[in-house]
Amino acid sequence: MARRAGLRFLRVAILLVALAALGVGASVAPSAVAQSRGPRPWLGVVLERTGVGARVGHVVRGSPADNAAVHEGDTIVALDARPMGDAHDVLDYVAARQVGDRVELAVAHADERRVLRVLLSAMPSPDEILRMDLIGAPAPTWTDIASATGEFPETLGALRGRVVLLDFWATWCGPCRMMSSNLGALQAQYGARGLSVVGLSTEDLQRVTSFARRTSMPYPVASDESAETTRSYGIANLPTVVVIDKHGVVRDVAIGYDAASAARLEGAVRQLLAER
Repeated sequence: MARRAGLRFLRVAILLVALAALGVGASVAPSAVAQSRGPRPWLGVVLERTGVGARVGHVVRGSPADNAAVHEGDTIVALDARPMGDAHDVLDYVAARQVGDRVELAVAHADERRVLRVLLSAMPSPDEILRMDLIGAPAPTWTDIASATGEFPETLGALRGRVVLLDFWATWCGPCRMMSSNLGALQAQYGARGLSVVGLSTEDLQRVTSFARRTSMPYPVASDESAETTRSYGIANLPTVVVIDKHGVVRDVAIGYDAASAARLEGAVRQLLAER
């Protein structure tokens, strides 16, 4: 079972109708109105604290907000003509709605103001949201990482043309060790055919290096101590393995470790290696 990776890594801190993180997100508690109800509605946005309204810092791909053409940088100023003073107002208002309701969302961007109709859907699980946001999109670039062992590439672009398994792990994570063993076997079997396995931990470089050498981790690992890269991928649970194709596009995400996820990873690797 995947273990919660700590709030400083979270980009997808799920509230009620919004996601809040990226270091500047509004960590707003949901209203009690939704605690005893069924499926919870959501918009699928990261809301940032601003002076007036609620600024959209990120829109989850495939979410109700995305389907309604809400964009990053928009400020939500009203819902159904009711002014929204801040992120709390947005959360509370949508919390009182039902899945399947349509709401009118007034947004402002620079000098432009738009009114959008949003169909509220049931909020997916955090793991489903992560997959929605990553799969089919270009893999985020790596930022501020330090190589610990092996020949860790300076950039993701250096691995273009190869299938990449990007392993987010930690020294304290028991399931990560089981995943590491499985990934090492995949690297040994498919490395010559174009597979590269690399690992990232948000722990400090000395700890990562010491652990990797002591346990003979079978692929290059690096420290992401600032957690910039981990946040950019939205990682909330460990281990998480992001499967990236030869063109740098995320094709699958494996969260946690069990026999089924290990088998699915090998199947994904075989399929992507066969693609041009």
